[in-house]
Amino acid sequence: MTDAALPEKLQAITGLFRSAPKALRLQALLEYSRKLPPLAEKYVEHPEFMQPVPECTSPFFLVTEQDDAGGVRLFFKVPEEAPTVRGYAGILHEALDGATPETILNVPNDFYLNMGLTELITPMRLRGMGAILTRLKNEVREKYATAG
Repeated sequence: MTDAALPEKLQAITGLFRSAPKALRLQALLEYSRKLPPLAEKYVEHPEFMQPVPECTSPFFLVTEQDDAGGVRLFFKVPEEAPTVRGYAGILHEALDGATPETILNVPNDFYLNMGLTELITPMRLRGMGAILTRLKNEVREKYATAG
């Protein structure tokens, strides 16, 4: 997979991670965990609208909404005690929040493997990252993809 297959924002983020020294990659991931916006109040009060990602070892829930411009808004619920998973959610949020359904569906399923995280994160957590993207794409496909 080449970065050219990624949306522009995701290209920039993956390039930053890949070019950073190992210690800085973990710091950057933790920084993205702090950037993840708080869950919208309507989902705090009604968690039943959120989809679980049971393949993730941390409790992870997501839901999407389509905005007036046709972009997909992303909402993630991830515990503070799971900073690497929150960091991945923060990356997805920063890179894909507001993107078109097609953009999200075209993100390569394994893009995160080229970020230099494989030496920092356990294989189980990496599989969880893949599962999060798969669940996100499934929700986008089910809710917003148009028959062509």
